[in-house]
Amino acid sequence: MHEILDRALGSLGRGTLPLKVASEDGQLQKHRRMHYHFRPEIFMQLQGTTDFFMPKEDIYLRANEFLIMPAGVPHREEVKPGVDEPFRNLVVGFYSNCLSLHFAHEARPGKPDIEAIEFFDAPDIETYVTLVNQLVTTYHSPSAARQPILEGLFQALLGLLKNLVDVGGGNLNKDIGKVFQTKWLVREQLADPALNVKAIAEKLQCSADYLSHLFNSVTDEKLIHYIQRMRIEGSMLALRSTQLYISEIAWSSGFQDPAYFARIFKKFTGETPVAYRARMEQMHTEKEQDPKTVYHDREDFTHGEPVR
Repeated sequence: MHEILDRALGSLGRGTLPLKVASEDGQLQKHRRMHYHFRPEIFMQLQGTTDFFMPKEDIYLRANEFLIMPAGVPHREEVKPGVDEPFRNLVVGFYSNCLSLHFAHEARPGKPDIEAIEFFDAPDIETYVTLVNQLVTTYHSPSAARQPILEGLFQALLGLLKNLVDVGGGNLNKDIGKVFQTKWLVREQLADPALNVKAIAEKLQCSADYLSHLFNSVTDEKLIHYIQRMRIEGSMLALRSTQLYISEIAWSSGFQDPAYFARIFKKFTGETPVAYRARMEQMHTEKEQDPKTVYHDREDFTHGEPVR
């Protein structure tokens, strides 16, 4: 990972930016054979190719190119080896308080899967997510300053990722084997109402009891609790950042019954989805009403007057 990120940073500033960004059209919609995440993903193509298919566009990623998949965009992937080398890419994922980097390989014809993965503690995870979201916005902006802004933001993002890898991000998550795979499957299939402990255990070819015990012993959290917590954290993000109906957010979070979603949401947060959204909107309003400038003897709530 060190060498790959070093090489990527060294390639910037050579006249072209090897970055592609998917459109945000169709966010949080369900499409057959597609999936989406509540947080963005970053793909770096190392060898071979990856073809991404989305509701409104297709993107083809070649060696040494990057793709940002915005949060909530449904997509599927088909991978192909190169002429003389196997398929391989590096994927960055964002969780509630940690960041994952994993190498993917072609597990079966056209289908990628995890080859090796590491989780890094990242208490400032929102800094990374905000930076990625700004790249998405800038990429699709018609601004004349678009290119230099993109280059600066992308260099900052790669630099932060390299620094996280270099210093280890604090305490590395010590999960191993099936726990890694379980977290990956939960993240991949969060919107699927059929996602549960039994379904995950079947995919990992073990019993539900064994997987539940292993997950709890390694993470100190019950697997069913982890699944619900990931769904609720994703719904909180949607409540803060979208105007979707509560029922739509429940559905996109893997809950078929909005009433049940509201009960689980209150269990985790202490308030209903409606109350949470109202509180977030109130906090935003109050922040807008803060003083714009603070002097030693007064506070100024205006935005200033132009010099005449």
